[in-house]
Amino acid sequence: MTAIQTFNLFSPLDLAALFWLVLAILWIGWRIESPPRGQPSVSILMMGFRREWMRNMISREPRVFDAQLIGNLRQGTAFFASASMIAIGGTLALMGNTEQLAGLVTDLTHGNAPAIVWEVKVLLVVALLANAFLKFVWSHRLFGYCAVLMASVPNDPDDPCTYPRAEQAADVNITAARSYNRAMRSVYFALASVAWLLGPVALMVAVVVTTAVLYRREFASESRASLLRVPSEARPPAT
Repeated sequence: MTAIQTFNLFSPLDLAALFWLVLAILWIGWRIESPPRGQPSVSILMMGFRREWMRNMISREPRVFDAQLIGNLRQGTAFFASASMIAIGGTLALMGNTEQLAGLVTDLTHGNAPAIVWEVKVLLVVALLANAFLKFVWSHRLFGYCAVLMASVPNDPDDPCTYPRAEQAADVNITAARSYNRAMRSVYFALASVAWLLGPVALMVAVVVTTAVLYRREFASESRASLLRVPSEARPPAT
């Protein structure tokens, strides 16, 4: 079966739902990482606190706490990278047994479609999980780079290299966190894309719900309100 024939197996509503998914991924990513100046997201607020962390590390002696914290961040990325690999393997195994999947979905939706349709829909989930895996791995590596940079920061605040090195460590830390957040969003939308097996309308609904959850957590959550509560005598973290 050619690519054009496979393309013709999907209805205009299926293509619209797929476009809706891509648009939602791009929009929520842009909204979180480039919010209006007066409405920062949790991710942007945490950037400031990460810079404050690196500055406060300069005068902290010993730096056992900092080492433990960066180690915990690396463990988190390693866990999700492993989980993504397992999910990819399970999804690929499902592609090799689409007959049972098609039978289950047919019972739920009372529809009928060739096996290639189910394989394409499952492949979308694999693509999003693979994207998440690659970003988790890169985030893990960047947190490792950050650990090395943190170790290179002199203990003497008067050393001319101290603050520039701390700023470098903060930049790498922020980049690692950004990659981690993008990977998590990819996992969320991978879960949402499973709804495509039930039809394009189900995919659209799942995308809307997922986008709403991400938006609430970044812009209307209790954790964000806590991050914004800064004592009046303290200066806000730099971004």
